Amino acid sequence: MSEISRIAYVLALLGGILLVILGLLSFIGYSFENFRSVFHWRFFAYGDIIAIICGVIAVIGAKSADTLVWAIVLIVVGIIGGGLGGLLVVLGGLLGLIVVVTKKR
Repeated sequence: MSEISRIAYVLALLGGILLVILGLLSFIGYSFENFRSVFHWRFFAYGDIIAIICGVIAVIGAKSADTLVWAIVLIVVGIIGGGLGGLLVVLGGLLGLIVVVTKKR
C-alpha cells in the first residue's frame, strides 16, 4: 500500500466516523450547523439519517479507497453526506482516484 493510498484511507475513515458521530448527535437534538455549513447542501428532509448512512458507507469503503469504484463511491457519498466529515471523505476519494490513475500497470 502506497503512502497516498494510506492517506486516502485515513481521510475517508476519519470523515466517515465524523459523519456518523455528528449525524447521531444532530439526530438526537444537538445542533452542529457550524460544522455542516462548511460543505453541506440540504437536499433531504432527513439529512441526519442520510449523514449516518453515508458515514457507515464511508467507513466500510475506506479500506478500498485505492480502487476505482470505491473512490468514486466515496466522492459521491462525501458530497451527499456533507459537513466536515463529508469533506474529508471527498478528499479521501479524490486521493484514492489519484492512486488509481497513477498506478503502474
